[in-house]
Amino acid sequence: MTDQNAPSLFAAPPMAEQERMVEAILFAAFEPVTVADLSRRLPVGCDAAEALAHLRRRYEGRGVHVVKVGDAWAFRTAPDLGHLMRNEQVEVRKLSRAAIETLAIIAYHQPVTRAEIEEIRGVAVSRGTIDQLLELEWVRLGRRRMSPGRPVTFVVTEQFLDHFGLESARDLPGLRELRAAGLLDSRAMPGAPAGPDDDEPTVTPQSDLFQD
Repeated sequence: MTDQNAPSLFAAPPMAEQERMVEAILFAAFEPVTVADLSRRLPVGCDAAEALAHLRRRYEGRGVHVVKVGDAWAFRTAPDLGHLMRNEQVEVRKLSRAAIETLAIIAYHQPVTRAEIEEIRGVAVSRGTIDQLLELEWVRLGRRRMSPGRPVTFVVTEQFLDHFGLESARDLPGLRELRAAGLLDSRAMPGAPAGPDDDEPTVTPQSDLFQD
């Protein structure tokens, strides 16, 4: 029987080499990579979390950063250099007001059912609106509620967080941030974060925040 507590017959690569391995994996990855996945891909004895921490520090202040997206990690352009990546030939598609309202409700109230979305908005949610958000991969199906009918819930995806540069849904802008960015108008939109001095703030549908 093998002694699982016995030291490995093969020494782990030096930390500098582990860091290079993590760098290569993140650079080539199509989607953000979790620490668990890094650990599975690195040689036995490697410390993926420590190698990742070293790599993050190495890229601080550079043109690209190692950023957390949900529970995973990826290379992303430094926020202040994002304007250099724009391609003027790309067609900008704006979401409908119904889609923006629905997305905002899901983002700020997740996990939320279709019935709850309709209750907050005060109107029915069309299948096309949900389908559009699912197609963009900004929304996905969550767990079913333990209630009559077992309705499905909706939550935002890591693609949504990645698109808007958020680590998690907890980093969504509050009322003050939305106002400072000029993303509020006088029309009432359900689902936006309310403050003690405001009734129902609303996100401007034409805002660049919801362009894709």
